[in-house]
Amino acid sequence: MIVLGLTGSIGMGKSTAAQALRQMGVPVHDADASVHRLMNHGGAAVGFIEAAFPGTARNGAIDRKELGRRVYADPADLRRLELILHPMVREQERIFLRTARARRHRVAVLDIPLLFETGGEKRCDAVIVVTAPKFLQDQRVLKRPGMSRQRLEEIVSKQMPDAEKRRRADYVVQTGSGKRAARNALARILQALKQ
Repeated sequence: MIVLGLTGSIGMGKSTAAQALRQMGVPVHDADASVHRLMNHGGAAVGFIEAAFPGTARNGAIDRKELGRRVYADPADLRRLELILHPMVREQERIFLRTARARRHRVAVLDIPLLFETGGEKRCDAVIVVTAPKFLQDQRVLKRPGMSRQRLEEIVSKQMPDAEKRRRADYVVQTGSGKRAARNALARILQALKQ
């Protein structure tokens, strides 16, 4: 089975690309969704995060805004949080890949926003980077609730530059020309991989 990494900076169209791959019958493991499950009611990370960052749990789930306020500006706190979450997400990823292999899928996708930043590309046979022009990235992200230009710049500053991601990628998918063009590019990549 081919393990395909999917990544891209904020607002580049990664979630749309992941959805298109699912619609083509490819199983996709969403690392962000894993993190949300781990921090929601009954999530395995809730107790560990509350112990490390007291007062961040509310009604059995982590208050992500409060946690974000605490860890985002402090690299040491962010690292502590990652040491809690990353091993749990990796375990869910291993289960996902085991299941995909058992179901005899030819390709499985790991959708990881910080794939290169965390060394995740080493677990992949190939990597797709989705990209779009900067003005379109800004336009997409600034439409999100609670987003400001300052917040966007903070997020982008913590991510690897788009140009570097594209340089490291095995495949680059432009999402600025619409969903159909991006979907067709993804279908061509899958076809090439399956051959």
